[in-house]
Amino acid sequence: MCTELPDYIFYPMKETIYPLQFTPIYKDYIWGGNKIETTYKRSSCPKICAESWEISDHNDGMSVVTNGILSGASLHQLVETMSNELLGPGKNQKAFPLIVKVIDARQRLSVQVHPDDKTAETLGAEAKTEMWYILSADSGAKLFAGLKENTTEKDFTTALKENNVEHLLNAIPVREGDAIYIPGGTVHAIGEGCLILEVQQNSNTTYRAYDWNRIDKNGHPRELHIKEALQTINWTAENPQLKQLHDMINTRGNQVQNVISSPYFMISKLKLETREVLKNTCHGFNILFTAKGLLAIETNDFKQLLPPGTSCLIPAAINEYSLTPVDSRVTAVHICQPAIMA
Repeated sequence: MCTELPDYIFYPMKETIYPLQFTPIYKDYIWGGNKIETTYKRSSCPKICAESWEISDHNDGMSVVTNGILSGASLHQLVETMSNELLGPGKNQKAFPLIVKVIDARQRLSVQVHPDDKTAETLGAEAKTEMWYILSADSGAKLFAGLKENTTEKDFTTALKENNVEHLLNAIPVREGDAIYIPGGTVHAIGEGCLILEVQQNSNTTYRAYDWNRIDKNGHPRELHIKEALQTINWTAENPQLKQLHDMINTRGNQVQNVISSPYFMISKLKLETREVLKNTCHGFNILFTAKGLLAIETNDFKQLLPPGTSCLIPAAINEYSLTPVDSRVTAVHICQPAIMA
């Protein structure tokens, strides 16, 4: 339960501005597995754990601070009471703009689509553009992103009626370290055997078009949203392109590699062997996710260890911080909001 914030939060002191960690919010959807628990040694996971909402300011999952003087406060409380310090001066956002998740697909997810900004406004929904970074992938794992060339709405509708959709989907083999950007309006599904870090707009709107004839725990098919999905799909968009980030594996020293630059988020991959000082060039919040290894984050008056599978939100008011690998080599994902959103 979220606590009432003390009075000094309304007049933030230096001690209230530090890297924040949160209690994960777990979702036990039927397609989930146990990789989040086993990979990141999380005993709090449910038996079937499909998603861990790492950082979220949404009614369907609200993050609560677990470390430091703000422990017990919700992310939404912080946005309301210290927006300039958390998000950056002049952002004027009513909620934290992103959700960061870890997703474990023991089974493939439904074939689905999320609305882009324009369609969301038309349908009275929440817009959702997202990005996936592959944390691990079983042999033969794949993603579905977009439709095969020249597929029409009629082709897709017919395939839905005939329960024969896969042959129209753009299948992409993946391995650890790959990444892909999924704009709103793109038909997609995560294939089985993928453990993924997802960064997305603050939204929980999903239109399922096809669910592989799956039956839920009560013996019923899950709800589909075919009408809304057909309205939402961008039939003329180019298919997303996989970005492979394996060139960092055999290089020495600290490496920073751009992954995605979009109007909603900027993603970089960090490979660290020695201490690295990062400056807040986005002039907004930063987020870190430790993919591999043990990492230490340090500001002028704060130090915290970030084990594998840890997410950390660095408020906008922190202009500079250092990252030090405690293990010999650390891989982390860095997320920030573009300055153009200010």
